[in-house]
Amino acid sequence: MRRGWTKFSQCTSLVVVAALSASAFPAQRANAPKPINELTLAGLRPGRDGLTNAFKRYKQKYLLSKTSAESKEWRDTCTGRSLVLVLDPGSVIQEITVSLLVPRDGNCDNRRFEFLNLDDWVTGKGLRLGDSRNHVVELYGEPKSSEPVVRADTDLELLQFDFESVGPDVPQAMQVYCQRDSGRVVEITLSAGSHIETKRAQNE
Repeated sequence: MRRGWTKFSQCTSLVVVAALSASAFPAQRANAPKPINELTLAGLRPGRDGLTNAFKRYKQKYLLSKTSAESKEWRDTCTGRSLVLVLDPGSVIQEITVSLLVPRDGNCDNRRFEFLNLDDWVTGKGLRLGDSRNHVVELYGEPKSSEPVVRADTDLELLQFDFESVGPDVPQAMQVYCQRDSGRVVEITLSAGSHIETKRAQNE
Protein backbone atom coordinates (compact mmCIF):
# COMPACT_ATOMS: atom_id res chain seq x y z
CA MET A 1 0.00 0.00 0.00
CA ARG A 2 1.31 3.46 -0.85
CA ARG A 3 2.54 5.70 1.96
CA GLY A 4 0.16 8.52 1.01
CA TRP A 5 -2.81 6.20 1.07
CA THR A 6 -1.80 4.92 4.52
CA LYS A 7 -1.69 8.47 5.92
CA PHE A 8 -5.07 9.25 4.36
CA SER A 9 -6.58 6.07 5.83
CA GLN A 10 -5.26 6.91 9.30
CA CYS A 11 -6.65 10.44 9.16
CA THR A 12 -10.02 9.16 7.99
CA SER A 13 -10.15 6.67 10.87
CA LEU A 14 -9.41 9.41 13.40
CA VAL A 15 -12.17 11.59 11.99
CA VAL A 16 -14.68 8.74 12.20
CA VAL A 17 -13.72 7.90 15.80
CA ALA A 18 -13.98 11.56 16.82
CA ALA A 19 -17.38 11.88 15.19
CA LEU A 20 -18.69 8.77 16.91
CA SER A 21 -17.37 9.96 20.27
CA ALA A 22 -18.96 13.38 19.88
CA SER A 23 -22.31 11.86 19.03
CA ALA A 24 -22.13 9.47 22.01
CA PHE A 25 -21.56 12.10 24.69
CA PRO A 26 -24.84 14.02 24.15
CA ALA A 27 -26.71 10.71 24.31
CA GLN A 28 -25.04 9.91 27.61
CA ARG A 29 -25.94 13.31 28.99
CA ALA A 30 -29.51 12.92 27.80
CA ASN A 31 -29.79 9.54 29.50
CA ALA A 32 -28.16 10.70 32.75
CA PRO A 33 -30.42 10.01 35.76
CA LYS A 34 -32.39 12.99 37.03
CA PRO A 35 -32.01 14.01 40.68
CA ILE A 36 -34.46 12.07 42.85
CA ASN A 37 -36.11 14.09 45.56
CA GLU A 38 -38.92 13.61 48.04
CA LEU A 39 -41.90 15.88 48.67
CA THR A 40 -44.12 14.17 51.23
CA LEU A 41 -44.03 12.01 54.33
CA ALA A 42 -47.06 10.68 56.20
CA GLY A 43 -49.28 12.33 53.60
CA LEU A 44 -47.98 15.81 54.46
CA ARG A 45 -45.62 18.21 52.70
CA PRO A 46 -43.15 20.17 54.85
CA GLY A 47 -42.89 23.82 53.97
CA ARG A 48 -46.36 23.78 52.41
CA ASP A 49 -48.94 22.09 54.66
CA GLY A 50 -50.15 23.58 57.91
CA LEU A 51 -51.19 21.96 61.17
CA THR A 52 -54.83 22.01 60.04
CA ASN A 53 -53.88 19.65 57.19
CA ALA A 54 -52.36 17.27 59.73
CA PHE A 55 -55.51 17.29 61.86
CA LYS A 56 -57.52 16.18 58.83
CA ARG A 57 -55.43 12.99 58.76
CA TYR A 58 -54.48 12.47 62.40
CA LYS A 59 -56.95 13.12 65.18
CA GLN A 60 -56.07 15.99 67.45
CA LYS A 61 -57.46 14.21 70.53
CA TYR A 62 -54.72 11.58 70.22
CA LEU A 63 -51.87 14.07 70.49
CA LEU A 64 -49.30 13.39 73.20
CA SER A 65 -50.42 15.26 76.30
CA LYS A 66 -47.04 17.00 76.70
CA THR A 67 -47.01 19.15 73.59
CA SER A 68 -46.03 22.68 72.59
CA ALA A 69 -46.70 25.29 69.93
CA GLU A 70 -43.46 24.33 68.15
CA SER A 71 -44.06 20.58 67.84
CA LYS A 72 -46.86 18.02 67.87
CA GLU A 73 -46.49 14.31 68.51
CA TRP A 74 -48.65 11.23 68.16
CA ARG A 75 -47.20 8.21 69.97
CA ASP A 76 -48.05 4.53 70.39
CA THR A 77 -46.05 2.94 73.21
CA CYS A 78 -47.38 -0.50 72.28
CA THR A 79 -45.69 -0.62 68.85
CA GLY A 80 -42.98 1.97 69.55
CA ARG A 81 -44.21 4.22 66.75
CA SER A 82 -44.36 8.00 66.77
CA LEU A 83 -45.19 10.82 64.38
CA VAL A 84 -43.65 14.21 65.17
CA LEU A 85 -44.27 17.52 63.41
CA VAL A 86 -42.07 20.59 63.90
CA LEU A 87 -43.88 23.86 63.17
CA ASP A 88 -42.90 27.44 62.43
CA PRO A 89 -44.59 30.39 64.20
CA GLY A 90 -47.34 30.34 61.56
CA SER A 91 -48.09 26.65 62.27
CA VAL A 92 -46.69 25.57 58.90
CA ILE A 93 -45.05 22.16 59.09
CA GLN A 94 -41.27 22.43 58.70
CA GLU A 95 -40.20 18.90 59.61
CA ILE A 96 -41.90 15.49 59.70
CA THR A 97 -40.53 12.44 61.50
CA VAL A 98 -41.95 8.93 61.66
CA SER A 99 -40.15 6.58 64.00
CA LEU A 100 -40.03 3.10 65.52
CA LEU A 101 -37.65 4.18 68.28
CA VAL A 102 -40.18 5.09 70.98
CA PRO A 103 -39.65 3.00 74.15
CA ARG A 104 -42.38 0.36 74.45
CA ASP A 105 -44.27 -0.02 77.71
CA GLY A 106 -46.02 -3.29 76.85
CA ASN A 107 -49.47 -1.74 77.23
CA CYS A 108 -51.30 -2.86 74.09
CA ASP A 109 -54.84 -2.86 75.46
CA ASN A 110 -55.69 0.57 74.05
CA ARG A 111 -55.79 0.20 70.26
CA ARG A 112 -56.60 3.83 69.57
CA PHE A 113 -53.64 4.08 67.18
CA GLU A 114 -55.50 1.87 64.75
CA PHE A 115 -57.48 5.01 63.89
CA LEU A 116 -54.43 7.18 63.13
CA ASN A 117 -53.85 6.01 59.54
CA LEU A 118 -50.57 4.17 60.10
CA ASP A 119 -50.76 3.11 56.45
CA ASP A 120 -50.10 6.76 55.57
CA TRP A 121 -46.72 6.72 57.34
CA VAL A 122 -44.90 6.42 54.02
CA THR A 123 -42.91 8.74 51.77
CA GLY A 124 -44.20 9.88 48.41
CA LYS A 125 -41.85 7.40 46.70
CA GLY A 126 -43.14 4.55 48.87
CA LEU A 127 -40.52 4.17 51.61
CA ARG A 128 -41.92 2.75 54.86
CA LEU A 129 -40.65 1.99 58.32
CA GLY A 130 -39.32 -1.55 58.31
CA ASP A 131 -38.10 -1.43 54.70
CA SER A 132 -34.55 -2.52 53.95
CA ARG A 133 -31.57 -0.23 53.46
CA ASN A 134 -31.26 -1.63 49.93
CA HIS A 135 -34.79 -0.42 49.17
CA VAL A 136 -33.84 3.09 50.32
CA VAL A 137 -31.01 3.16 47.76
CA GLU A 138 -33.28 1.69 45.07
CA LEU A 139 -35.72 4.58 45.55
CA TYR A 140 -33.35 7.52 46.09
CA GLY A 141 -29.89 6.41 44.98
CA GLU A 142 -26.81 6.50 47.18
CA PRO A 143 -27.02 8.94 50.11
CA LYS A 144 -24.90 12.07 50.22
CA SER A 145 -23.37 10.73 53.41
CA SER A 146 -23.73 7.92 55.93
CA GLU A 147 -22.42 7.57 59.45
CA PRO A 148 -22.84 5.32 62.49
CA VAL A 149 -24.89 6.72 65.37
CA VAL A 150 -26.20 5.40 68.68
CA ARG A 151 -29.70 6.19 69.92
CA ALA A 152 -30.98 4.73 73.19
CA ASP A 153 -28.26 2.05 73.15
CA THR A 154 -29.26 1.06 69.61
CA ASP A 155 -26.61 0.99 66.87
CA LEU A 156 -27.90 2.79 63.80
CA GLU A 157 -26.71 4.05 60.43
CA LEU A 158 -27.78 7.55 59.43
CA LEU A 159 -28.30 8.06 55.69
CA GLN A 160 -28.39 11.73 54.69
CA PHE A 161 -30.06 12.78 51.42
CA ASP A 162 -29.67 16.37 50.21
CA PHE A 163 -32.09 17.68 47.58
CA GLU A 164 -30.66 21.19 47.17
CA SER A 165 -29.78 20.52 43.53
CA VAL A 166 -33.45 19.99 42.67
CA GLY A 167 -34.46 23.55 43.52
CA PRO A 168 -35.81 25.77 46.28
CA ASP A 169 -39.45 24.70 45.91
CA VAL A 170 -39.01 21.21 47.36
CA PRO A 171 -38.00 19.92 50.79
CA GLN A 172 -34.25 20.06 50.93
CA ALA A 173 -33.21 17.06 53.00
CA MET A 174 -34.23 13.62 54.22
CA GLN A 175 -32.64 11.56 56.97
CA VAL A 176 -33.13 7.82 57.18
CA TYR A 177 -32.01 5.79 60.19
CA CYS A 178 -31.42 2.06 59.72
CA GLN A 179 -30.59 -0.56 62.33
CA ARG A 180 -27.02 -1.67 61.75
CA ASP A 181 -27.66 -5.35 62.51
CA SER A 182 -30.84 -5.83 60.46
CA GLY A 183 -30.48 -2.98 57.94
CA ARG A 184 -34.15 -2.09 58.48
CA VAL A 185 -35.47 1.49 58.41
CA VAL A 186 -36.51 2.62 61.89
CA GLU A 187 -36.88 6.39 61.41
CA ILE A 188 -37.44 8.85 58.55
CA THR A 189 -37.28 12.66 58.73
CA LEU A 190 -38.19 15.00 55.88
CA SER A 191 -37.33 18.70 56.30
CA ALA A 192 -38.19 21.87 54.42
CA GLY A 193 -35.37 24.09 53.20
CA SER A 194 -36.21 27.03 55.45
CA HIS A 195 -36.10 24.81 58.53
CA ILE A 196 -32.71 23.43 57.57
CA GLU A 197 -31.29 26.93 57.08
CA THR A 198 -32.60 27.94 60.51
CA LYS A 199 -30.94 24.95 62.19
CA ARG A 200 -27.67 25.68 60.36
CA ALA A 201 -27.75 29.30 61.56
CA GLN A 202 -28.36 28.16 65.15
CA ASN A 203 -25.39 25.81 64.99
CA GLU A 204 -23.00 28.47 63.69
